[in-house]
Amino acid sequence: MKKLLILGSGAGGVMVATQLRKKLDPREWKITIIDRTWQHHYQPGWLFVPFGIYDIKDCIKPQTDFIPSGVDFVQDEITNVDPVKKVVTCKGGSHSYDWIVVATGCRIMPDEIDGMLDGWGQDVHNFYTPDGSIALAKKLKHFKKGKLVLNIAEMPIKCPVAPLEFVFLADWFFMTQDSRCNIEIELVTPLTGAFTKPVAAEILGRMCEEKNIKIVPNFEIAQVNADKKTIESHKGEELDYDLLISIPPNFGSQVIIDSDIGDPMGYMDTDHHTLKSKKYENMYIIGDATNVPTSKAGSVAHFESEIVVGNILREIDGLEPLPEFDGHSNCFIVSGYEKAVLIDFNYKIEPLPGKFPFPGIGPLSLLEESFLNYCGKMMFKWVYFNLMLKGKELPLEPQMFMAGKKRMGACAL
Repeated sequence: MKKLLILGSGAGGVMVATQLRKKLDPREWKITIIDRTWQHHYQPGWLFVPFGIYDIKDCIKPQTDFIPSGVDFVQDEITNVDPVKKVVTCKGGSHSYDWIVVATGCRIMPDEIDGMLDGWGQDVHNFYTPDGSIALAKKLKHFKKGKLVLNIAEMPIKCPVAPLEFVFLADWFFMTQDSRCNIEIELVTPLTGAFTKPVAAEILGRMCEEKNIKIVPNFEIAQVNADKKTIESHKGEELDYDLLISIPPNFGSQVIIDSDIGDPMGYMDTDHHTLKSKKYENMYIIGDATNVPTSKAGSVAHFESEIVVGNILREIDGLEPLPEFDGHSNCFIVSGYEKAVLIDFNYKIEPLPGKFPFPGIGPLSLLEESFLNYCGKMMFKWVYFNLMLKGKELPLEPQMFMAGKKRMGACAL
């Protein structure tokens, strides 16, 4: 019997397992997912915990709720990946494979910034981990006056629009607490503006200005001075804070670094269009573990899963993989007051104004605040848990046209 291993049971790993189990004969193929935890997290939900919109329990379900019948789940910690011998070693034993899908994700590394850990959990917080979100919720509850600074250390980061969502929600949250007039909100970023693409950056930047959110661009953080409550750039610029919301450097999984199969940050060298490993045979990479130049987001993992599954099946049948992944991503940006902005883009087409999923009709608006966009975002947790991970049809999977190019759209993260 042939063996297919999937490393990681996040969104990408589960979607690949679900689709491949339907396509590969269980009498010929054994599919195994390996992950160290029994919990599956809806990671976009972590952003809402500090504002009391979700409880952390709303974002957690057992992995077994989504592992399809006929797929083995091994709860173990991976210690080494040997793509030459095609063996994955775990604390509890080793697993050989014929094909492998790396879906090991990424993580924050606050220790990469000098001094950051000195204030960690005190006046320096994050929302990129469950524990961080819970601690930040307690901090925001009693923060009534001062300067809140959200700092992006460097790119890439998980969900590039999350910093904007946070400052928008902070504006709304403090307004509801009658303390907004006493609180300054600053978005301090290494980017040249509010976002990575110029049209979206201009529109989203105007939204920040209207909400009295200051953007400090081109700030490359070098250290945190927790005793003085300042952050310092490599150029010597210094900014003060009362509460620092940090998005530290994002690295890939430690096992990728330890196994010496990725770059120094733990990301895998991935073909941008086939999603196949550039270095190792019979290996595909999906989600946050890749180094492809698009968002590290659940919508991307969804679009990538279809390409990964299709190309594995082609190669099993002796065909060449197809370069069909175009970097497609779409994201809802919750902006407060029951409104959200929707963006949709790929490698070549930047986020542009318009209507989605049907051009000129919608009903959702691109790069524009609307209540319908907000409804789309807030319903997506249900869609994610009940449809996407279980390989069912999404409620919106129409063909759309953007900038003259035919593309597939989906209501996604």
